[in-house]
Amino acid sequence: MTKPTVLIVDDDKMTRNTLSLALEEDYSTCTANDGIEALKLLKQKAFDIVLSDLDMPGIDGLKLLEKIGQMENKVPLIVITGQGTIESAVQAMKSGAYDFVTKPVNLDRLGLLMEKALENKRLKEENLLLKKKIKESFPELKFIGRSEAIRKCEDLAMQVASTKATVLIEGESGTGKELITNIIHYNSPVAHGPFIKINCSAFSESLLESELFGHEKGAFTGAFKTKRGRFELADQGTLFLDEVGEMPLSTQVKLLRFLQERTFERVGGTKTHKVDVRLISATNRDLAKMVKEGKFREDLYYRLRVVRIVVPPLRDRKEDIDDLVHNFIKRFSGLHGKPISGISRDAMELMRSYRWPGNVRELMNCIESAVVMAKTDFIDVDDIPEYLSDNSSQAETGGSGLGLIQELERKAIIETLEKTKGDKVKASRILGIGLRTLYRKIEKWEIDT
Repeated sequence: MTKPTVLIVDDDKMTRNTLSLALEEDYSTCTANDGIEALKLLKQKAFDIVLSDLDMPGIDGLKLLEKIGQMENKVPLIVITGQGTIESAVQAMKSGAYDFVTKPVNLDRLGLLMEKALENKRLKEENLLLKKKIKESFPELKFIGRSEAIRKCEDLAMQVASTKATVLIEGESGTGKELITNIIHYNSPVAHGPFIKINCSAFSESLLESELFGHEKGAFTGAFKTKRGRFELADQGTLFLDEVGEMPLSTQVKLLRFLQERTFERVGGTKTHKVDVRLISATNRDLAKMVKEGKFREDLYYRLRVVRIVVPPLRDRKEDIDDLVHNFIKRFSGLHGKPISGISRDAMELMRSYRWPGNVRELMNCIESAVVMAKTDFIDVDDIPEYLSDNSSQAETGGSGLGLIQELERKAIIETLEKTKGDKVKASRILGIGLRTLYRKIEKWEIDT
């Protein structure tokens, strides 16, 4: 195997040579007599670790540490210092140095520090590589849109990701609560660990308890062998409890105990198990209201919402609809092998005017349907599910007559047809709509041509 490379920086020639000889069996060594020469070498060659004196002419050890911190390849630096400058060595550690040794150097201690520094560097590199692979595998680890509400939501998720805080995500169905969970986990220190998800509404009371905490063999009829629960499976990682508002009160008691003590027993067992799990919960229910109604434990509610993230419904961030539509068109065009290049103005206006009770999930399904049904390389109103047009008209007009948008469109079509003397091809070009759409609107609004 290739030896790790170490750069030894010291203005004392004897120190440089002594360390180089002592380390050459396990490391490929290189020396520099000051910080200036060290920086030149660091730009020319990749090193795995740097050993540097503090007190040097020109660029001293602290300045060298600062310069290394600005480099793309942040090499761990171990300070070598005299007894009289230990305070400076401590200051260097606060500024980012891995550790320090004093002169005369204890080679055994230095060897151990170097091994730990290299292992730490390896783990950081693996973590960066893992995050890169995760982002390649999960390209949508960010919200699509530019609204202040969604940016604030995403910023909060990124802020909490680096901690171990328990998070409660609230929002209507289809708003993107699971995406928030993915953002938190895959940007957290345990991104390499297990990521276990469970929908609390999918299990009966007895089965949910077994799914969460596991059970011992013979604990109940059908328990033919011991089963590990989701908490055990998520050890050193993240557990996501979806639809936590559907959790029975009896199971809430056991979940509360876990959050208080980080321990649990399997169903039918007496042995206490301890795990290190980051817990994230999500619900489309109003938990605060459920607490008042006695349907959800108050103490558990506050344990779950150490950090609370509320994902806004799509109707409250309509400025994001255009970005979402184009993103979904691109995604589903590739998925279904259809070269869809865009969407007509009328079809987009329909997207903006609809209230989207199913939120982003409904919009996504709608665009996939439109991509599949499109007869040209441009999505038009005729390609969009009919219920959208019907519901949009109802919402704008209160259930009768033409809405303001439709009335303006009707007048624009009439005036354009008059200018073009009934030439529908020219009129469609002037109006910026498809010819089929123009014919459909003429028929729908009974416009004389």
